Amino acid sequence: MSGEGRDGLVAWGAAAARRLSERLERRRERLEQRRHVAERDVHRVEQTIERAEHRNDPPPLPVPALPDAHGAPQYPALPTRPSEAVPWSLRVTAETVWRLLIVGAGLYVLFRVVQTLHIVAFAFIAALLISALLQPTVSRLQRLGMPRALAAALTFVGGLIGIGLVGWFVGWQVSTNLGEVTRRVNDSISQIHGWLNHGPFHLTDNQINQFVKQLQNAIGTNSDQITSFGFSTVGIVIEILTGVFLAAFCTFFLIYDGARIWGWLLRLFPPSARVAMAGAGPHAWSTLTAYVRGTVLVAFIDSVSIGVGIYLLGVPLALPVSVLIFLGAFVPLVGALVTGTIAVLIALVTKSVFTAAMVLVVLLAVQQIEGHLLQPLILGRAVRVHPIAVVLSVTVGSILGSIGGAIVAVPLVAVTNTTIGYLKARQRAGEDVRVALLTAQAEARAAGEAGSGAVTAGTGPGLGKGHSSGSGAGNGPGKAQGNGSETGEAPRSGS
Repeated sequence: MSGEGRDGLVAWGAAAARRLSERLERRRERLEQRRHVAERDVHRVEQTIERAEHRNDPPPLPVPALPDAHGAPQYPALPTRPSEAVPWSLRVTAETVWRLLIVGAGLYVLFRVVQTLHIVAFAFIAALLISALLQPTVSRLQRLGMPRALAAALTFVGGLIGIGLVGWFVGWQVSTNLGEVTRRVNDSISQIHGWLNHGPFHLTDNQINQFVKQLQNAIGTNSDQITSFGFSTVGIVIEILTGVFLAAFCTFFLIYDGARIWGWLLRLFPPSARVAMAGAGPHAWSTLTAYVRGTVLVAFIDSVSIGVGIYLLGVPLALPVSVLIFLGAFVPLVGALVTGTIAVLIALVTKSVFTAAMVLVVLLAVQQIEGHLLQPLILGRAVRVHPIAVVLSVTVGSILGSIGGAIVAVPLVAVTNTTIGYLKARQRAGEDVRVALLTAQAEARAAGEAGSGAVTAGTGPGLGKGHSSGSGAGNGPGKAQGNGSETGEAPRSGS
């Protein structure tokens, strides 16, 4: 190989190395530019999140004015609006208070409507509770291949038969033991009469009879006020029959067509809230179903335990009292204890003070077992409501709606707690998704800007340099070797 050929090969290698170095430098510049763009977008996202978090912060304090031309200090001007002179904390407090007043007024109106339509309200709530108890049976029959209408009808008829059998059993037991209880009550009244005559009070028969007459007169004079809070016997019967019919009617259609009813209710919400409520509804229904089934199991255990205890103590009407305790146990923590006092009174009238005390011990023991063992194990995961909240809700419900309000209070609190918890969790998840989307958009924007920068670099001066150096490197050795060997002239850059 001649000297000129070696020189051309060396020049070509140097040009190739220079071209590779330029490509690496351009790639490094693109990566550095992409990193800067990504950092800028991430910083922009962080500023957006910080502004969203501090959106309710108080406005910044005004900057004090500079002295005027004569050196006298310029005091801040008066606010342009009266609201600017109110402290920020007072403004926040005032706005919070009037919003709470509006919510309270809405709740008051709602309570008044429910109180006016208490028959319809309690019938529908009872239908919801019964449907929550019967719905799993309908679903199980559907999974076995039975049509939904037939499954709902069989479950509904079975529930009515069960309730009818329980009512017949209670009436049969009461009618069977009523004579004995009446005789025991008369004997107890005679014992009380003798104790008043020969006891520490030493009352005469005339004084006792006069006291009884005064009591009867007081009841007679206040009969109008007493009956004003209730209804006549015919009104009570009509009200009970109406409530039972409405509850049965609503129960059947809830277990048969509950999904379509829920879909119709969803359409009443604004479009922006339908997705959230569509997710909160099944969670609330699962909580109500678990609460009703768990309460039935706890009530059954309470009634059986107390019934066995009073039966072993020889107290009459053990089975009817057990049924009453089962119904009363639907009020958590206090229902079984309150209805169990009937057994204490029956034991006191028909047996002795010691037997009544033992019945009270049985009630307190079962109540402790319910509060510390049965409620946490069976209802703990479904309800997740503190015992203080349970007692307060039962108290408020009994004040507003008597026995029905006490029964409805706890499931209402449990369902509300589940719904609010789901909506809060969904809001937090939505915020996380929003941040992730903003970050992904920032990264995509950074990648697009980096790609456009690379295209600009490839079509600009860099590509011209590479092309000229490539031409010189590709043609230099060949031209130098060919022209030098054939003509002896130096290679021309234009060829």
